[in-house]
Amino acid sequence: MMLRSFLMSLALVFGMNASLAWAADTPPDVLARTTTQEVLAILKQDKAIQGGDLSRVYPLVEAKILPNFDFNRMTQLAVGKHWPGATPQQKQALVIQFRNLLVRTYSRSLTEFSNQTVEFKPMTIKPDDTDVTVHTEIRQPGAQPLPVDYSMYKTSFGWKVYDVVIDDVSLVTNYRSSFSSTIRQSGIDGLIKTLAAQSAGGTAKPAPRPGS
Repeated sequence: MMLRSFLMSLALVFGMNASLAWAADTPPDVLARTTTQEVLAILKQDKAIQGGDLSRVYPLVEAKILPNFDFNRMTQLAVGKHWPGATPQQKQALVIQFRNLLVRTYSRSLTEFSNQTVEFKPMTIKPDDTDVTVHTEIRQPGAQPLPVDYSMYKTSFGWKVYDVVIDDVSLVTNYRSSFSSTIRQSGIDGLIKTLAAQSAGGTAKPAPRPGS
């Protein structure tokens, strides 16, 4: 459930940029806020996506969503203490499979959009800030607001997301527990195979939330 909420929030907050050049010089909160209305309009109007047409979703995800995320950093943080022990080839494979997993699961979630809106919390960014958090709430009729915070850092290509915290639960930390368990049981190669299998099935299985 947490993962699905995360994936849907990506659609609402960081989808469909009009211009990567524009995004490179745009503050993170402005980038998120400006693109939101365009995303909502596309999701509401595109009947094919609403009908579950993944052939229309995948190209949008690849071209418009992924540039906002640093999958190398996300994967390194998720693998945690095991990352230095991986070979260059294993690191590359981990990034590719983790990216594929989130893309496929996200794309399926994107077809389930229905009437969500986003509220942005006030944010002050200093000129020398290089690491910030964008605070938002995902709102949907009949449900409690869902707080979603985006950890972003400044790169030469603009601001990039490296973690998402949903209702005080970090996506990276959540996956780190799951990844660590798999590595202890079957090593780095075992994790790569597990991610590939989950990606092929279009589902992700991060560690359960404590107390759930």
